[in-house]
Amino acid sequence: MAKLYTQKKLVTKNMLPKKETISFLLNYSKALSITKIGKMSFEIIAN
Repeated sequence: MAKLYTQKKLVTKNMLPKKETISFLLNYSKALSITKIGKMSFEIIAN
């Protein structure tokens, strides 16, 4: 008989990101700059 994988829950409801992950994403978004020139767009990350 085939196994039914839909019955098991793979993800818990209480998943929260770590403080380091949030800090990394915020710092990355602050450093990212997108410049549009004509039809082209340039992504620049200022470190």
